Amino acid sequence: MSASDASRAEHLPRRMAVVVFLAFALAYFFSALVRAITATLSPTLTTEFNLSAQDLGLLAGGYFLGFSLTQLPLGRWLDQHGPKKVILAFLTLAVLGCLAFSWADSFHGLLAARVLCGMGVSACLMAPLTGYRRWFDASTQLRTNSWMLMTGSLGMLAATLPVQWLMPIWGWRALFVILGVMIALAMLLIALLVPVWQKAGMGAAQRPADDDGSYREIWRSAYFWRMTPLGFFSYGGMVAIQTLWAGPWMTQVAGWTASEAASGLFLINLSMLVTFWLWGLITPGLARKGIPVERLIAWGLPLSFAVIGTLVWAGPAIGGGAAVGLALLCTTSTFVALAQPAVGMAFPSHLAGRALSAYNLVIFAGIFVVQWGIGLLVDAGRALGLAHAQAYQLALACFGLSSVCSWAYFMLKKPAQAR
Repeated sequence: MSASDASRAEHLPRRMAVVVFLAFALAYFFSALVRAITATLSPTLTTEFNLSAQDLGLLAGGYFLGFSLTQLPLGRWLDQHGPKKVILAFLTLAVLGCLAFSWADSFHGLLAARVLCGMGVSACLMAPLTGYRRWFDASTQLRTNSWMLMTGSLGMLAATLPVQWLMPIWGWRALFVILGVMIALAMLLIALLVPVWQKAGMGAAQRPADDDGSYREIWRSAYFWRMTPLGFFSYGGMVAIQTLWAGPWMTQVAGWTASEAASGLFLINLSMLVTFWLWGLITPGLARKGIPVERLIAWGLPLSFAVIGTLVWAGPAIGGGAAVGLALLCTTSTFVALAQPAVGMAFPSHLAGRALSAYNLVIFAGIFVVQWGIGLLVDAGRALGLAHAQAYQLALACFGLSSVCSWAYFMLKKPAQAR
């Protein structure tokens, strides 16, 4: 049997593929909700724990720090044990992290719980993408990646107005207890519905005898390193703004109330949901027409630079248009999200878990650095005597410059394949 025949033999039947996708998507929905909820809770947490901008950035970034710490062992375990076993083990930590956050009585307690949450949900995207690499064909992988991200946007949507509405009824501590319970229910569905790795055709794609489980082939790949700055700054920055700094920008720069900012976050995440849904519809057709992901990134990502420049230039004058501007920034940045499945498909299937996890490490390290870095720059600007709005404009301008440099590196680096 040829390699291509073996690969096709592993593809799941359509009905089973849909069931597997939905089971994984539910877990990813709750992981995204946990990720984004700090943006909505930031006014409450800031008041209750007397947090500075630096503290808030570190608290939100703690999730991504925990996420990043697990990525390299995660990729190795995914390739060895398969998505089902790995995600169930990791989600146990997520449940404990949610409960710990609800019990925290200090900033350090909150931070430790956020790190634990990040570690726990760190397999929620990598596990399904590793499975999809073997279970779906190339065009379907692009579609399911976009629709997984769409599901994540739905989770972030749920972290805005619904959380704002439930806060006066239950409080933020009870919300985290409920999140822990819902993640446990998602674990049950995965345990019941997702096939065991060996039953999904592990024999058709056995690792080569010389594969020692290391990341050597990943680190040697020129293609991987070409995509790395984009993942760190552009992709990482998009998520950092969507999950934290969009809210403070609306309240501290545009002068919105916390309730108005929650409505703005709802609009931003709804825009992201629709954008990823559209990507899922069109990417299979683009792949069939031979339009590479690299060309889409080269043409599309500069749109986000124009939006960043407009936001920095307008500052407080943007007023009621702040949410629209931030939504445009996030949606025009989604071109770089296409890099993640492209990296996974650039390597053989027995390296998929490691390739995807290594690139995810780049992305989430970038989220942590940008999220905390913006807070540091805002505090530094305030220490220099800048007004709140001016400090945020300075921080966003620095992020924009970093993103432009990462795109320039991508453009100047000669195209290269993974192997």
